[in-house]
Amino acid sequence: MIYMALAAMMYVCGFVFLYGVVRLAVRHGIEDIGARRQRAAEAPEQARLRERTLVPENAFLAGS
Repeated sequence: MIYMALAAMMYVCGFVFLYGVVRLAVRHGIEDIGARRQRAAEAPEQARLRERTLVPENAFLAGS
């Protein structure tokens, strides 16, 4: 009888553990998606700033 109780307790604890692991993975995945969206939204601005600093420093590359 004690083995049945122990098995039931381990069964429940296993599901609770898996629920926590899945929940943590989903939360980190959502945070990653948010960070990637933010970087993608800033990419044109970053490219424009890089080009603005590149051309004066390396005018021979711009053909001027």
